[in-house]
Amino acid sequence: MAITYYKRFRMEVDLEGAYATPPLPPEFVWVSWDESLIDQHAEVKYLSFRSEIDACVFPCLGDRYGCQRLMREIRRKPGFLPGATWLIAGPDGYVGTVQGVMDRGPIGAIQNVGVVPSYRGLGLGRALIRRALQGFQSAGLQRAYLEVTAENASAVLLYRAVGFRRAKTLYKAVDG
Repeated sequence: MAITYYKRFRMEVDLEGAYATPPLPPEFVWVSWDESLIDQHAEVKYLSFRSEIDACVFPCLGDRYGCQRLMREIRRKPGFLPGATWLIAGPDGYVGTVQGVMDRGPIGAIQNVGVVPSYRGLGLGRALIRRALQGFQSAGLQRAYLEVTAENASAVLLYRAVGFRRAKTLYKAVDG
């Protein structure tokens, strides 16, 4: 079986200054974390990643059950931060998700930012990131990071626009 290596960036940002709740376009609303919404987070994650490069790097993202399992694992992490975990609801249902945890350091770690493809380009991804950073800041954290597949150029550009800078380059080995 062949192994493919995917180049990934760890990107970090200092949480200086105040993060206000980012505005959403009309007809969209913030939905705060609630245990009963775990399957909705998983479904938005699946719809957001199933056809993207990240589903190759992390096969669970291309599978509904895999996304449900991943959401439950994120929720069980000792540093899970409800204040950094959000859904965005639109006229047709849930369309965006982000999850945040406090990692060793302590430092905030954005686990996933997902926006359903038909809702991209509206600023929802930027709003999700800023809302997660606000949650980290409210938890007293001073720094945050995320990892992104280097081939996902639009995500890399988005993270840079929000203030993230590349801290290191990693390689993820994937079977098959």
